[in-house]
Amino acid sequence: MSLIIVSCTNPNDNSMPAKIENKQVSKVSGYAPVNGIKMYYEIHGEGIPLVLIHGGGSTIQTSFGKILPLFAQYYKVIAVELQAHGHTSDRNGPESFEQDADDVAALLRFLKINKAHILGFSNGGNTALQIAIRHPDLVNKLVPVSTFYKREGMVTGFWAGMQQATLENMPAPLKTYYLEINNDQNGLQNMFNKDRDRMLYFKDWSDDTLRSIKAPTLLINADHDVATNEHAVKMSELIPNAELMILPGTHGSFIGEVCATEEGSIMPEATVVMIKEFLNK
Repeated sequence: MSLIIVSCTNPNDNSMPAKIENKQVSKVSGYAPVNGIKMYYEIHGEGIPLVLIHGGGSTIQTSFGKILPLFAQYYKVIAVELQAHGHTSDRNGPESFEQDADDVAALLRFLKINKAHILGFSNGGNTALQIAIRHPDLVNKLVPVSTFYKREGMVTGFWAGMQQATLENMPAPLKTYYLEINNDQNGLQNMFNKDRDRMLYFKDWSDDTLRSIKAPTLLINADHDVATNEHAVKMSELIPNAELMILPGTHGSFIGEVCATEEGSIMPEATVVMIKEFLNK
């Protein structure tokens, strides 16, 4: 395990060196028949495949609107929307990280992609971990962002707050983006309920489960994230061939997630540069 701690006095300081090319990239989108649902995906750019998996209650755009175009300068970015999220249909059954992992794996096989880098944010990070656990043959390198594997890994008060969570507590930008795609209040409520229940009924994964991950892994956490840095360190010690990067900010701010983006910040660009260095070495 190696540890990288990045700090800066001003996250909006444009003197930070982070260079991204600016070129036109191709884009296609579609739906794949996956384990009983119609899964929406977008493909941007060319090169080695890089899968992006959004967080709970989110869409491709809300989680990755800032960084997807940057990654697409270098990789064949495959961005997905999971069960009941965004454009993707639902199934008569609960959400789980294991099922999400199987769905993404089935999508990659549908697209005839034999191996890809996998990056997941928040709940998408749990899904990314499960892909590496359940479908190791598909994973080149793994980047779980702001995630956890045991309930004790979340900040104090998280689970008590989840017990009281209602749709009214859901961040407004996430509700707005969902309703722009699906003008269906019942669908929004259904997605919220399934996301909430997936967390409420989450059962700890064993240490040995993380030890089974074979892919080179870069764990990323913010210094004020919903998962504690101590938990991120523990995960990085359990996963063989893992590195850990602690970045300044809050949950999602360093990737420009819609609820945490800071106007004018170059942190998303800097984060992409650092992830690119890991993926390319």
